[in-house]
Amino acid sequence: MGAVTAAIIAVAGLGVAWITIEMACKPCLEKGREAIDRSLNPDYDPDDHDNIRAPLNPTVDSSSDQPSQSV
Repeated sequence: MGAVTAAIIAVAGLGVAWITIEMACKPCLEKGREAIDRSLNPDYDPDDHDNIRAPLNPTVDSSSDQPSQSV
């Protein structure tokens, strides 16, 4: 009975350790998983400049607007 108890405690400890690592390293793990998903996607083209995280309607800074000059 002691071996079964020790095995259950060991499995529970491994589960808690796995969850802790997943929570602590979440940003790094997400970036790595996204990179793996992109590399395994046959439709992904790294030459495309579309940024899926870019806002659809970016705000325009009025100080950077240059008036167009007609010739």
